[in-house]
Amino acid sequence: MSICNEVSESPTVEDQILDATRSCVLDFGLRRTTLAEVARRAGVSRPTVYRRWPDTRAVVADLLTREIRVVIPDMDGDEPARVQLVRAVVDVATGMRQHPLFVKILRSDPDLLMTYIVDRLGTSQRAIVERVSQAVAAGQVDGSVRVGDPVHIATMVLLIAQSAVQSAGMVAEVLPADELTAELQSAVDAYLAPR
Repeated sequence: MSICNEVSESPTVEDQILDATRSCVLDFGLRRTTLAEVARRAGVSRPTVYRRWPDTRAVVADLLTREIRVVIPDMDGDEPARVQLVRAVVDVATGMRQHPLFVKILRSDPDLLMTYIVDRLGTSQRAIVERVSQAVAAGQVDGSVRVGDPVHIATMVLLIAQSAVQSAGMVAEVLPADELTAELQSAVDAYLAPR
């Protein structure tokens, strides 16, 4: 048996604050989360938090971006890019539908998400579009993805998956979770397939 002497990195101040924010939102919801409580839980001063984020919504937006980036898988296997991309989209959408933080915000503070549904792309959405467009371009090279502007195609994939995540509860009675997952897979695969 070998002993590994790994030095674990201590979290950055930003990570401590984001972890504390996650804890607060899960315990209280967005509306009752204060930067003072975030600072207390993070073990930092309030000015330390305010230097980085102007308000609770800003720190929660960065938290959501971090949480989404963590679940975006790498797509570097031997399978065609479309197969990997469809699986990644379905896995991320399923993960987000069950993600405790996203579920809490969707149920208790949906107005936070409205900005990113109807007004503008958020940082995490831009990161998703960038990663998906790279996979689309790779699929166009290997012949598994249809022709078209990779950014446009990636943006539409985001809209399809985002709708499946945000509206899953609304349609659960007629489209249960497992069937929703299967339909999402079918829709994304058909959308990306060469014509």
